[in-house]
Amino acid sequence: MQTKGVLFDFSGTLFRIEPVDAWLRAALDARGTAMAADDFERCVRRLTAAGALPGGPPPEQIPPSLATVWAGRDSSAWMHREAYTGMAREADLPDPALYDALYERHMSPAAWQPYPDAAQVLRDLRHNGIAVGVVSNIGWDLRPVFRSHGMDELIDAYALSYEHGVQKPDPRLFRTACTLLGCDPAEVVMVGDDRHADAGASALGCEVRFVDPLPVAERPDGLRALGLPARTGEGSGTHRP
Repeated sequence: MQTKGVLFDFSGTLFRIEPVDAWLRAALDARGTAMAADDFERCVRRLTAAGALPGGPPPEQIPPSLATVWAGRDSSAWMHREAYTGMAREADLPDPALYDALYERHMSPAAWQPYPDAAQVLRDLRHNGIAVGVVSNIGWDLRPVFRSHGMDELIDAYALSYEHGVQKPDPRLFRTACTLLGCDPAEVVMVGDDRHADAGASALGCEVRFVDPLPVAERPDGLRALGLPARTGEGSGTHRP
């Protein structure tokens, strides 16, 4: 069957979050807070071990008190914030106001960088009549990130877990994304970096392809290398002019 739509994951697939040290530095600068170099490095290590940065390194362990909210963190905005500010508190930072400041920082478009080939791959798909969607496990509205980087016009539809109360790999989120594109799942390719979460699309009959969630500088052409379809004839989907 002809491919008429391509779905992309967000974090680690199209965009990459800034490193933990840059994340902490940005939050400190925004608050006008100074921190000694030794204290800064210690906080970076603790935040990294805690897995407190959404889209960053995973936690080394999940405290029992956070297990439930962590498991459902992408199903609502409230649970996402509770999970990640809770993990940040495990780092025992010197300024309690930093927990919310760090969470706010990670939602800033400035905290995210697109992979070098992302915009061109999306542009080529749209040019050739292929509907393009984003399906993401997330607890906040990522559309401003795409707008800030000039990529929102390349996306036909967004299916965000917190807006639908369901997380990948649950096939329902992928089905919602396919419906928004106006495509049968068998006509859709899902592109992601998580072999567990993104593989859920296969239950609907989508083809699934994977990229590695490497730092941006280390993956200049990972999306292009997937060989996504170049043409689909008349195409399909809810394309904007």
